Amino acid sequence: MIKYNLLCKNCDISFDSWFASSFEYEKLKKRKLLSCHSCGSKKIEKNLMAPKLIYSFSGKKKETKNLQLKKIDKKIKEYQKFIKKNFEYVGSNFAYEARSIHYNEKKRQKGIVGTASNDEIKELRDEGIETDIIPWVEDKSN
Repeated sequence: MIKYNLLCKNCDISFDSWFASSFEYEKLKKRKLLSCHSCGSKKIEKNLMAPKLIYSFSGKKKETKNLQLKKIDKKIKEYQKFIKKNFEYVGSNFAYEARSIHYNEKKRQKGIVGTASNDEIKELRDEGIETDIIPWVEDKSN
């Protein structure tokens, strides 16, 4: 898609219009299918346009990136706090415990959280056992 600023040579109104491509604009102009939305004239031309430039200063970019990383880190820690409070930690027995719950051998009050290999997670999913991988950030302040 491309956006052109167009000018009506009849009433001097300028307006923006989107086209699938520059070729599409030329095709419509040649077939006289472009018209002014104000006066209906077919005398439409592309108006002078300046490209939109985005300036980036390395210091600003770094600050923005650091701020984004801090927000992500904060959100992950909020999730971790919720998980620790509301789920039972089963450690490396996660796959076994998940199967026990799924096949109704064990009933639990809370959901479970633990560690599993990528192969174990794939096998659980293949069996129809819903699992999610959650990024875990160790708190280095303690």
